[in-house]
Amino acid sequence: MDVRIEQSWKACLQDEFDKPYFKTLTDFVRDEYSRTTVYPPARFIFNAFDLCPFDKVKVVIIGQDPYHEPGQAHGLCFSVNDGVQFPPSLRNIFKEISDDLGVPVPASGNLTRWASQGVLLLNATLTVRAGQAGSHQGRGWETFTDAVIRKLGTEREGLVYILWGAYARRKCEFIDRSRNLVLCSAHPSPLSAYSGFFGNHHFSQANRWLEEHGRTPVIW
Repeated sequence: MDVRIEQSWKACLQDEFDKPYFKTLTDFVRDEYSRTTVYPPARFIFNAFDLCPFDKVKVVIIGQDPYHEPGQAHGLCFSVNDGVQFPPSLRNIFKEISDDLGVPVPASGNLTRWASQGVLLLNATLTVRAGQAGSHQGRGWETFTDAVIRKLGTEREGLVYILWGAYARRKCEFIDRSRNLVLCSAHPSPLSAYSGFFGNHHFSQANRWLEEHGRTPVIW
């Protein structure tokens, strides 16, 4: 199957695109976009990959679903478009960055600036119906994004995996911790942020690891 995605990812994931489950997933997603409102806009489904080529990945952050309200989702986990109010989890992420690194909270919640520095902002499920969280789970996206993480795990090393919450931790249980840094904590959701997310210092730890391995730290 010919998938419109950044060329380095296309090359390493072509076997996945040719599998029967991906054809079934594609048929489902196309039908959903034709019948109802789905986020993100179709051109942004693979935005995380388009903005962060395979060989440029330094950090992987795992989310679950795209935002399901108007104007928010644009294909990067936790990120929202310029001018959109920060969702609660993103607000807490910025608070932790400010406390950890002593930098001010940014004016925009658009994390394209992270992606362009090598941060793969990957949702486990890449599409969602408007107003219906989790509505595209169990349709094949999870199989695809598992394959993405496995591909990174076998062909890349020295990466930082940032896993917030039990769901993200399960997603990366097969990562070789002897060759990569795996940072885990509670999720930044208001329901759990005070149970281990705040004070996790993941952003300074990630940058320290990158510098120790000859990589440029991320400007968070």
